[in-house]
Amino acid sequence: MGKTSGVTAAVVLIGDEVLSGRTQDKNLQQIAQFLAPLGINVVECRTIPDDAAMIADTVNTLRARVDYVFTTGGIGPTHDDITADSIALAFGVAIDVRHDALEVIEHWYARTGTPLTESRKRMARIPDGASLIVNPVTGAPGFQIGNVFVMAGVPSITRGMLEDVAHRLHGGAVTRSRSVKADNLREGDIAVPLGEMQSRYPQVSIGSYPYFLEVKDGEVKRGTHLVARATDDAALDAVINEIAALVASLGFDGRIDPQD
Repeated sequence: MGKTSGVTAAVVLIGDEVLSGRTQDKNLQQIAQFLAPLGINVVECRTIPDDAAMIADTVNTLRARVDYVFTTGGIGPTHDDITADSIALAFGVAIDVRHDALEVIEHWYARTGTPLTESRKRMARIPDGASLIVNPVTGAPGFQIGNVFVMAGVPSITRGMLEDVAHRLHGGAVTRSRSVKADNLREGDIAVPLGEMQSRYPQVSIGSYPYFLEVKDGEVKRGTHLVARATDDAALDAVINEIAALVASLGFDGRIDPQD
């Protein structure tokens, strides 16, 4: 399968705790939001367990068909943190404690007065040929190998690591989004004309997302959020204005949200 058109990325969320529901993922959202202004669109996300073969296979599949792959989770000090080894497996390279990574960790723990145990030294195991990703939150680095960026699973650490990733990326045309929020409108009320509009504007991605809000005393307020995304500003503005007019013609109050 060839690469999807445009500059694209995939996210791999690694961890049994995510699949079990014990940990709620926030990384997909923040990675996608970080990449969008750079003109890079996340086109796929997979959540997989701490399984070396599955991690390697998933990463190899995705890195062959998108421009960038981001993994989160499984690079900590415990026995089940196997992501680094799995990435080495995927690329067919050796992995061991690396001097520059260990130096970073030693400096960090010395500064914080934390004992550097053998288990913590595991976080300095880096696949051959990889470059380090700075971790400004807890010190232990992530790494980049090829078009794959391997980061921690804790959202605040992931977000910090992204700051050392942006300059390594080559973006495309920036995708903007605009939206109309229509209270009381149901998706079915607008599905047919919205589909016709999509066919007239193939360069714009148009989506509808219902929402339900509990106002008070069990009363539920509902409506539909209509979102348009495009790299063509003129087409995007035309579509959002048509959506607002369409909502009004159906007898609903549609509010154009501030531009993203």
